[in-house]
Amino acid sequence: MNHIINKKVKFIDLGKKDYKETWDYQELLFAEIVAAKIENRKKGLEEQLSTSNYLLFVEHPHVYTIGKSGELTHLLLDEVQLAEKEATFYKINRGGDITYHGPGQLVGYPLLDLDNFFTDIHKYLRYLEEAIILTLAEYGIEAGRIEGLTGVWLDHKERINPRKICALGVKSSRWVTMHGFAFNVNADLSYFGNIVPCGIADKAVTSLHLELGRPVDENEVKAKVRQHLADLFEMEWED
Repeated sequence: MNHIINKKVKFIDLGKKDYKETWDYQELLFAEIVAAKIENRKKGLEEQLSTSNYLLFVEHPHVYTIGKSGELTHLLLDEVQLAEKEATFYKINRGGDITYHGPGQLVGYPLLDLDNFFTDIHKYLRYLEEAIILTLAEYGIEAGRIEGLTGVWLDHKERINPRKICALGVKSSRWVTMHGFAFNVNADLSYFGNIVPCGIADKAVTSLHLELGRPVDENEVKAKVRQHLADLFEMEWED
């Protein structure tokens, strides 16, 4: 538990940025927060400093990533085919299986010291999902969860045609988080045809623009997701 609770979060919109560059930047911020926590443990209560929190928004070029528990066979392309599709591939240190990032997708990376909020990874994941569920509700779309599966789904009740619109994959160490969510806003879903998304072969993926039948203002979506995250986590934005 932190002696000084800091709910201020620095929001950074990275725009369009290479996956590896963004990953390295995440690692840098993650290491900074963890180092501050370790240093605080060496100090008396009156000497401790607050730890930082960040929320990154980004759009990546075409890329496939696979988590620690993922199956390489869930990538259905070889190196030549990846190059033909101008896509890259990375094995990374988050949970979850394989997923895709690309243009038209809002990727959010919260780097939070959960000691500033709550120390419950299950609750953390549910709050990330809830921010997307609330955003979709503003567009008149009912979304929710499917038991045993992470992420945000449409047709989650009747399950006649359940389809994922937002994937989650996170890492946490010393209650500091990294990686996050990928929300399909105006995404080209053909790229999902080259993988078994999140290792789930029998369920589809979708994008907000397809559900609405029109292109969506991505800046508008960003603003809505950001506000819902702030409300759920009781964040204060840092200048």
